[in-house]
Amino acid sequence: MKRFVEGADRGQRTLFPECLENWICEDNPVRVIDLFVEELDLAELSFGGVDPEATGRPSYHPSVLLKLYIYGYLNRVQSSRRLERESGRNVEVMWLTGRLVPDHKTIADFRKDNGPAIRKVCARFIALCRQLGLLTSTSVAIDGSKFKAVNTRDKNFTRAKMERRLAQVEESVARYLSQLDTADLEEPSEALATRTAPAGMPEHVRVES
Repeated sequence: MKRFVEGADRGQRTLFPECLENWICEDNPVRVIDLFVEELDLAELSFGGVDPEATGRPSYHPSVLLKLYIYGYLNRVQSSRRLERESGRNVEVMWLTGRLVPDHKTIADFRKDNGPAIRKVCARFIALCRQLGLLTSTSVAIDGSKFKAVNTRDKNFTRAKMERRLAQVEESVARYLSQLDTADLEEPSEALATRTAPAGMPEHVRVES
């Protein structure tokens, strides 16, 4: 294989990743998600769990789960279990959540308890990104809290236009959350079929009854 690009030796010891910050470029959209959520007043937006309980098992701060949901919406991650898996293997999500890996039930419960607030925040985030050109531009620039934008007619919003856009985006987010509900109901049976597949048979070729 001398004339091919060769991969690293799987047996080679390495620190991966050496530093999460080094794996997330400056124009990565997850930086926008992180900055946006950190600036929100989640209590004012009616998110539960902002103040930790005095006793019992520590919980995840709602900002962590909200970042996960915004990332899932932008990337069409279609179930709570898949969001859980992304938390454990996706370097972007590791950076975004501080390498926390909430289980799928925690993720689903957060959606159940905060659905209306999640819809409004996601809609606000998408509308902001569209207004600033961050979703369609080839370059996303973040310098502190300043965003580079081009004020064309398509990105210039009146109050009425913004309200219409927000309503449209909220409907889109609501559909996404509904798809998550449906997927979460269907996936347990898929997981059971995987566990009962004959030994040695890959998941993608198993025969389901």
